[in-house]
Amino acid sequence: MLRTQTSLSTWSQKIHMKWLVLLGLVAFSECIVKIPLRRVKTMRNAISGKNTLNNILKEHAYRLPQISFRGSNLTHPLRNIRDLFYVGNITIGTPPQEFQVIFDTGSSDLWVASIFCNSSSCAAHVRFRHHQSSTFRPTNKTFRITYGSGRMKGVVVHDTVRIGDLVSTDQPFGLSVEEYGFEGRAYYDGVLGLNYPNISFSGAIPIFDNLKNQGAISEPVFAFYLSKDEQEGSVVMFGGVDHRYYEGELNWVPLIEAGDWIIHMDRISMKRKIIACSGSCEAIVDTGTSAIEGPRKLVNKIHKLIGARPRHSKYYISCSAVNTLPSIIFTINGINYPVPGRAYVLKDSRGRCYSMFQENKVSSSTETWILGDVFLRVYFSVFDRGNDRIGLARAV
Repeated sequence: MLRTQTSLSTWSQKIHMKWLVLLGLVAFSECIVKIPLRRVKTMRNAISGKNTLNNILKEHAYRLPQISFRGSNLTHPLRNIRDLFYVGNITIGTPPQEFQVIFDTGSSDLWVASIFCNSSSCAAHVRFRHHQSSTFRPTNKTFRITYGSGRMKGVVVHDTVRIGDLVSTDQPFGLSVEEYGFEGRAYYDGVLGLNYPNISFSGAIPIFDNLKNQGAISEPVFAFYLSKDEQEGSVVMFGGVDHRYYEGELNWVPLIEAGDWIIHMDRISMKRKIIACSGSCEAIVDTGTSAIEGPRKLVNKIHKLIGARPRHSKYYISCSAVNTLPSIIFTINGINYPVPGRAYVLKDSRGRCYSMFQENKVSSSTETWILGDVFLRVYFSVFDRGNDRIGLARAV
């Protein structure tokens, strides 16, 4: 409900003290929530035979609409930050306040920093000024999230959120009051989660679900094209797919279980030898992770095979050897997805080359890999909520 500017001033004074008490309670709480990796029954176990699985996918598939090439409001530009982060603009509030956020398929919550956040990582970033928005609505709910790179505490609020011309009214989102860690935090003001609602730690309806429910997008799909070598042109698209961004046909992979962007992976090989995932494993397709991450022992094995040597927190390799490195092949649903050496090696600020295979520090009962931006630069990705599947095709 819209509020006038004069009434907002009095109202904001009343909630200011209420929030100070609420944020104090957040600070005293010691419970830290961690993202679980769970073992679930795979679709392959439930359905016998690859042909049967493919037939089911075809039977329940719908034709993805192709986004218009002329001024579509469904394609949103992303900025490539050193091949490590991809950020895009959103606005929150009335009048709109602009923020740079990571569009993250590994989480479900949208959050930015609040003016109450005194953590050092908040100080240098745009913070949401709730008292300046006439459409702002507070709640008493608090939450915490632990990511692979950091953790935050926050409160749930509501306001109008815009992604380009897409508008979600009364959208619940988080305002952080404390933040810790977050490598590369200087490049973004918050996170916009694009995973399923069931893994939201704030309990808020994710913005994609609200856009779908409010009829802002035609089909429940979104897709990513991530540019290479710090070039421009990265985009996230909602409600359809622009076929100019990939070659050939999309290969569809069913999710292990509806509710998380996790798929079954057959194996990882190099030079026709299996080097990891030998008895099949799980893979999280995550636009919010820069690297390809896996169990420490297997990541160390890959580094040994490519001749990478540890130095501080990275594994370095001679830049002159990058073009001769073998491709590492990820076999998913019977299809090979090779990632060449030039794709899994980056340069640091001194021009030294290092591997983008990293240890996945989140413990799991099964072998789990995270296919982050290193993989997704090579392969255009479509996230199909309507059919609980992911589409992959070689990016142009």
